[in-house]
Amino acid sequence: MSEKPEHFIIDGKRLDGRSVDELRPIKIEVGTLGRADGSCYLEWGNNKVLAAVYGPRELHPRHRQNMTRSVVQFRYNMASFSVDERIRPGPSRRSIEISKVSREAFEPVVFTKFYPKTAIDVFVEVLQAGAGTRTAGINAASLALADAGIPMRGLVSACAVGKVDGELVIDLMKEEDNYGDADVPVAMTADGQITLLQMDGHLTIDEFHEALKLAKTGCDRMYELQRQALIEKYGKESMIDTEDDGGAPDGDIDE
Repeated sequence: MSEKPEHFIIDGKRLDGRSVDELRPIKIEVGTLGRADGSCYLEWGNNKVLAAVYGPRELHPRHRQNMTRSVVQFRYNMASFSVDERIRPGPSRRSIEISKVSREAFEPVVFTKFYPKTAIDVFVEVLQAGAGTRTAGINAASLALADAGIPMRGLVSACAVGKVDGELVIDLMKEEDNYGDADVPVAMTADGQITLLQMDGHLTIDEFHEALKLAKTGCDRMYELQRQALIEKYGKESMIDTEDDGGAPDGDIDE
């Protein structure tokens, strides 16, 4: 673990040069896995996350099936090589907790009633960790679900807000996450419905309300990037289909 910096904000700039309300660089690619029903690769700062969705498919064992809706299963995992000091492979108490809250973040938006007796399996693999992996995983999983064609009320977007040097900042980097005074990961829909809200640390009531406003700003920006990533994939495919259909019909080509 790196040493605690003396100051996190110097002349209005954070340690990585960002302003207090600026997100880290983000790269998104939808549909990266050919064998998954839906997938997404996301880079956010130093985070590299891969999400895959399989289903709806029959749920086994059958006694776990729900006769009226599908069961969403979410598995968050950090690869043993994702951090500087290798971690033991397999589920940990932290990964189980993040899997649970991430699954619950999608419960209000996924139309599970359309697929009774089935499972929708969401897998999030953190290939490289650099603070904020749960919010990165939720953003990637949201796009993977959309890529799989799972009916949803809308995308879920996530971002964290923290407090360093007595000031609220958006999208914590590693040092801010490790040594800051607070960390508030938030996930919400485009219309502002909060589906995940956690807090580690201490904030006053006024700071908490301000943190939610900042989180909304970050989630709105992430939503636009998610939306653009889907447009880039499916918009291009639609253009290709249109171009293919626009040619002369079979048998009508002049010799």
